[in-house]
Amino acid sequence: MKTILLVEDDPFVVDIYTTKLKSAGFSVDVAEDGEEALRKLKEKKPDLMVLDIVLPNIDGWELLKRIRTEMGLEDLKVVVLSNLSQKEEVQKGLALGVMRHFVKANFTPSEVVEEIKKILK
Repeated sequence: MKTILLVEDDPFVVDIYTTKLKSAGFSVDVAEDGEEALRKLKEKKPDLMVLDIVLPNIDGWELLKRIRTEMGLEDLKVVVLSNLSQKEEVQKGLALGVMRHFVKANFTPSEVVEEIKKILK
C-alpha cells in the first residue's frame, strides 16, 4: 500500500482528503505544520507528499527547501495543494521539484486523488 504524507493545517481539508485518499487505497499520515512534517519524514519516507504552502511555523516552501537540501530527499514526489495561485508561487514549486500545483478552488478532491494515482502508477 502506497503512503501519502498530507501536510495541511485546515482540519476540514485534512478530513476530506484523508477520506478520499484512504478510499482510493492509500495509507495516509497527516502533519499539521512544517515541523511535524519534518519529524515524520525523518521516521519514514512516504511515496508522495501532498503539501499546503501556508502553514504555521515553517511554511511549505521552507519545508520543501529543507527536505531537498538537508534531508537528501531530492527524489520525494511532491504535489502542492494550496490557495496560492500566482505564477511566482507555481514557478517556485517547479524550481523545487514539485510535480503538480493544485489550486484548491480549481480542483475537486476527487480530481486531485485521480492525479495522485497517475503520479504513483
